[in-house]
Amino acid sequence: MATLNENYLKLKAGYLFPEIGRRTQSFADAHPDAEIIKMGIGDVVRGIPRPVADAMKDACEELAHDETFRGYPPGQGYDFLLEHIAEHEFGSRGVQIETDEIFLSDGAKCDSANIQEIFGLDNVVAMTDPVYPVYCDSNVMAGRTGKADDEGRYVGLVYLPCLEEADFAPPLPDRHVDLIYLCSPNNPTGAVLTRADLARWIDYARSEQAIIIFDAAYEAYITDDSIPHSIYELDGAKDVAIEMRSYSKTAGFTGVRCGFTVVPKQVQVVSADGAQHSLHGLWNRRQSTKYNGVSYPVQRGAAACYTPEGKKAVRELVDFYLANATIMRKRLTEAGYTVFGGDNAPYLWITCPTGLDSWGFFDKLLNEANVVSTPGAGFGAAGEGYLRLSAFQHRHLVEDAMNRICAL
Repeated sequence: MATLNENYLKLKAGYLFPEIGRRTQSFADAHPDAEIIKMGIGDVVRGIPRPVADAMKDACEELAHDETFRGYPPGQGYDFLLEHIAEHEFGSRGVQIETDEIFLSDGAKCDSANIQEIFGLDNVVAMTDPVYPVYCDSNVMAGRTGKADDEGRYVGLVYLPCLEEADFAPPLPDRHVDLIYLCSPNNPTGAVLTRADLARWIDYARSEQAIIIFDAAYEAYITDDSIPHSIYELDGAKDVAIEMRSYSKTAGFTGVRCGFTVVPKQVQVVSADGAQHSLHGLWNRRQSTKYNGVSYPVQRGAAACYTPEGKKAVRELVDFYLANATIMRKRLTEAGYTVFGGDNAPYLWITCPTGLDSWGFFDKLLNEANVVSTPGAGFGAAGEGYLRLSAFQHRHLVEDAMNRICAL
């Protein structure tokens, strides 16, 4: 009989977002006339920008003709997109990234889960708390942890509590770690890491020979010019960090799927015999074995994001969701809630009212306001006492949701 990878049995009962979906569906079944407004899962609602959609349509037409048909894409991506990424995402900020250091994928979520496969099971892993669940769960599945304790923390992981009094910035570990997951702008708190914050992390990683896995999926939402959009804007980062990006929350690719990971060639990992190996080469080997690449029409659509028309349309999308966040923060603050985030990120992190834990606040908003949110406890023990609201919604529904919540 086939046997189970028993690490899966360590996972908590359900991944956060399916559990939210289950509770929401249960409420909807019991209240079929309720007009539910979903502001929990961070899925976009507005259409893909017209220049991007047109580029994908043209690419699909190319595939219908023998003379312009394309089969398997190049392993790391087509040069026409890689060159745009190197120029517009990094070169425009004074950062030199070579096109062969960029690996296209179907999104930052998959890359952040898959990257851990390269590293030995004895690596000590540090991550923020609260945290995007994929970072944690993928390491549990791999076998780097023991079981979860009563607060949901897994034995073997090093948790970095992001506390209100520290503006939700993660503290440096008080011990040696090998892998560090950082996310800025942060999901779920909406907090950002300053240049000084990132410099401390780079110095720590260099001193401990650790590697930073830097998730910058929301960098387009940074409005403060002093905040780095890429960790590579700081000296030394290319020696110790890999960076992940996504088109999901910028160009509306949550269903289309496209993102990329940058792996500088100088990042090194060590084998048991003490020899150093290029992480770049190992990631390339992993991807070429397990992944067939992003489809040609999708890559053409992503490339269209960098045309003058595409840039303008993508910026309008991001600004729309940021305007939603501004409305939400203003209304909730005026109603007496304590609110964080929403200025450099599309998420608001709200302190739960007295007497309610995060799942209790979730249930109250669902049952009394018919608004779906995300309980902070689902992101980790330090998320208890908070709740996340997403600005990814149509404007009239945002305003309606704020009216309902403020009326409570």
